[in-house]
Amino acid sequence: MFEEQRRGERAADEGIGAGPEEDVFENVRLGRDIRFVLAGVGGGGIRIAREVARRHLSYLESVAINCDPRVQDMEDFDRRICLGPESGGDPDTGGSTVVGGHLARAAEPALERIFEGATFVTIVASLGGGTGTGALPFVLEAAARASAALKLFVLKPFECEADRRAIAERAIARLHFVDPFVEKQLQHRASLQILDNESLAREHRSLPIHRVERYWGELVAHQVEDDLIRPAEATLEAERLTMLGRSGLLVAPPPVEVPSVNLSPPPIGPLAPQLEPRTPAGEPALAELTFEILPTLNSVPRS
Repeated sequence: MFEEQRRGERAADEGIGAGPEEDVFENVRLGRDIRFVLAGVGGGGIRIAREVARRHLSYLESVAINCDPRVQDMEDFDRRICLGPESGGDPDTGGSTVVGGHLARAAEPALERIFEGATFVTIVASLGGGTGTGALPFVLEAAARASAALKLFVLKPFECEADRRAIAERAIARLHFVDPFVEKQLQHRASLQILDNESLAREHRSLPIHRVERYWGELVAHQVEDDLIRPAEATLEAERLTMLGRSGLLVAPPPVEVPSVNLSPPPIGPLAPQLEPRTPAGEPALAELTFEILPTLNSVPRS
């Protein structure tokens, strides 16, 4: 804090004026002002989220949400939320989506506190059981209201789990009635991705059943890191460099003298063909990779 004060005093002495936007960017910190939250909902969703949490991605906060009190023993997560009774009674929903929904509805204030102040939220939920199917709409609504951007991954059971798969399909259809989530989708600030176990089994026949959750965990982790964390780091760093350039603190290095080189072709032998640099097919140009987090910074409190 004292170092920041001294920097401010030096800037004032040198006549460097920083506008309110520049002051905001100077004090913004990833993981503090811009928060990344990963939530696992239901048994299968928690196991996938645990694979992500074990990778220890920078700035990522992890939370496990279930109706089983045993969720409190999962030390891989930063926070563990039990929607059901902590002691006595049934340990979980018993597979009932109705019970899962009732417990989540009763815990709505706690769910809102989980996502309060979160900027980017990723939810991984398993469908077909009691908690993942019943509680997901309430978790999703709380996350969509609080966050600036949202990624939702839902796990769909194998075809051999016929009843659970049918429940999952109906649950996915009901997600279109979660208004805050739908509004964010229309604003291109929310996405839904189905992790279909049956499709995975067909594409990777040699994948052992005990590796399925790890496979999905790696996929989710890569998307969180590549689509959220790294672009946010790059955008914030670019804004800070722009701020320094405007303030005059960033000085371009002096030009380096390059010795002259004879570029004329050799007297003997054909010239090598000249290839024009081009963007590989299917890859967007650099300008298309810009990731804007500026709208999410307007509400960041100034230190």
